[in-house]
Amino acid sequence: MWTELKAPSLAEMEAMAHEVFERLPAEFRRLCEGVIIRVDDFPTEEVLDEMACESEFDLLGLFQGVGLPQQSFADVARLPNMVWLYRRPILDYWAEHDESLGHIVRHVLIHEIGHHFGLSDDDMSAIEAQEPG
Repeated sequence: MWTELKAPSLAEMEAMAHEVFERLPAEFRRLCEGVIIRVDDFPTEEVLDEMACESEFDLLGLFQGVGLPQQSFADVARLPNMVWLYRRPILDYWAEHDESLGHIVRHVLIHEIGHHFGLSDDDMSAIEAQEPG
């Protein structure tokens, strides 16, 4: 039975992340209109250094961009906000915990987006408690 199962590819995990994102509460998705979701196996060396990670498995995701609290109408054009999910660390976490892969991806998306848009941990917990749409 287990001989045919495989870990999702980068493309499959990115499709899963987009599907999970589309089922997040509408008011949360409005915070990050236009956000780009990408999946890579690991963070870059620069990101690992910047985040002071001891291992490439330490980081499950990362928001890159300007959150709502920092935005202003006087801003010059900038790169779009992006959320990176790191496939190998997420799969490693999944293997060690009793949670579905979709639940983990949802958690990482909510927290990476939420922190950069000024949401508290309580706000993000409330969003996580809502049923996927």
